[in-house]
Amino acid sequence: MSSEPRPSSPPLGDEPAGMADGVGGDGRDLPSQRGFLGRFFGEIFGSEDDSAALKDDEDDSRPAAHPAPGMVNLRRMRVDDVAIPKVEIVAAPINVSLDDLVDMFREHGFSRIPVFRGTLDSPLGLIHLKDLALKHGFGKGGRFTLRPMLRPLLYVPPSMPIGVLLQQMQQKRMHMALVIDEYGGVDGLVTIEDLIEQVIGEIEDEHDEDEGGLWQAEKPGQWLIQARAPLAEVEAETGLRLGSEDQDEEIDTLGGLIFMMTGRIPLRGEVIGHPSGAEFEVVDADPRRIKRVRLRAPEVPAE
Repeated sequence: MSSEPRPSSPPLGDEPAGMADGVGGDGRDLPSQRGFLGRFFGEIFGSEDDSAALKDDEDDSRPAAHPAPGMVNLRRMRVDDVAIPKVEIVAAPINVSLDDLVDMFREHGFSRIPVFRGTLDSPLGLIHLKDLALKHGFGKGGRFTLRPMLRPLLYVPPSMPIGVLLQQMQQKRMHMALVIDEYGGVDGLVTIEDLIEQVIGEIEDEHDEDEGGLWQAEKPGQWLIQARAPLAEVEAETGLRLGSEDQDEEIDTLGGLIFMMTGRIPLRGEVIGHPSGAEFEVVDADPRRIKRVRLRAPEVPAE
């Protein structure tokens, strides 16, 4: 039997147990690192080697504007990459009536709605549909007072990594956060569903409308398009050149192009002509923004 010493290896247990070992700080077992949740939080915390490798990768190539779903997005993406803009936030004033609040829940299909005083820049909290139904639904009467039913909101900066926000939402058991700008005003809104979708892909429930994505081809040469659709993607889908070289750096969306062309928010049903011969019909809009547009390609003259 050989007496040569074997290569020494660090004995098990010399290093303190941690998240990667499947043991929490108080000694409780955590889900296996090989499981989904283990990989999920491993991407949030990561090791130093992983962070260095990710940094080198980011130096070589910056992430795409619309990265594919994956756990690497938890560290690569920021809150402002996934938050909906302020103009799209559905919120209720503190003095809203019960009937108007019920109509708001019914129209939009949300389970949580932020509540504000005066303007959205002065948020007070959120109202959960379950709380409203338990107190004033099922034939119950009584005086309607919104403030006692409000739940707290998270307030986060736009630069926060979405993995950090997801961890905070889990710890504080809050599923909605308002994005606050440097002046303390509301800049956007993000939900826990928005964050998880960056990892596992689109989540559709029974309340989501099937709109065929950002656009839907109605017939040859005609599309129904969301105004928030990126202009470059609309051009790639339709084969039309809609923006100019001077406008490429100023305009990001189809709605932005129409606003630049008209200098105002067009009315619902209004038709705007494009220099290429294409036509934009405003299908849905409100006084603040354009929502949906029907794009008709220019007719090709018969030979």
